[in-house]
Order: sequence, then structure tokens, then C-alpha cells
Amino acid sequence: LSPATRIFLAVTPIDGRKSFNGLTTLVKETLEQDPVSGFLFVFLNRARNRLKILFWDGSGLILYTKRLEGGRFAAPVGEGRSQCLRPEELTLLLHGMEGTSRRQWHRV
Repeated sequence: LSPATRIFLAVTPIDGRKSFNGLTTLVKETLEQDPVSGFLFVFLNRARNRLKILFWDGSGLILYTKRLEGGRFAAPVGEGRSQCLRPEELTLLLHGMEGTSRRQWHRV
């Protein structure tokens, strides 16, 4: 992923049974984005042990799914419908690691 890649994490948990059509509808109606924009759309289930990423590669939709055998995804907490992630934050999320943004840190 390049630093220019836009990644949207849906704040509201999803029903893990949703696939292409259900997630495309969520992107349009809930996140108010275009599913064929080339952006990555990340969804977590309520238990935060399953993650889905919807992505348009130019010729079709790709659905990436990951299930953790133990533990939970450390999803960033946010307000609103979605939260923008940086590529490195997505990498940490996919590996089940917690990444706290340094944007909020300051020295005293």
C-alpha cells in the first residue's frame, strides 16, 4: 500500500455473514463512499475476531477476510460512521497488534 491509499474503517460492527452485495450497500449507504473508488473499506464483526476488507482493483471487487483463532483485533475507537486509517495502522490491525497514533502525543 502506498501512503496515498485511502483506507476507511467502519466504526459500527457488521454482521459477519455479509459478502460482496451487503458490504457494497454498507459502503454506499452508511459510509457514503463509492465502492468502486479504489479505496479500501475495512469492517469488523461485533466480537472483533473477524475482519473483512472490500476493494475494487479496476476489474472487479476483492473481498479479503481474516479470522483470528485467538484474541481480538485491536480496532481504533472513533466517532462517526468511519475512521480513516494510514497504511501502517492497517498493517498493525491485520497482524492483531494495537497501534496508538502518535498524532495525539506531545512532550511536556
